[in-house]
Amino acid sequence: MGRTYHPSKARRKRKLGFMARMGSRTGRCIVMRRIRKGRARLAG
Repeated sequence: MGRTYHPSKARRKRKLGFMARMGSRTGRCIVMRRIRKGRARLAG
């Protein structure tokens, strides 16, 4: 059985990056919540 996590920077940016978050309503909610909490990094 192979391993489940095969990291790829491109895939990570597409799925979890800032532009991906801002593209949907719920993603914008996530970013705003992280801003309010004071996170240094807003999106993966």
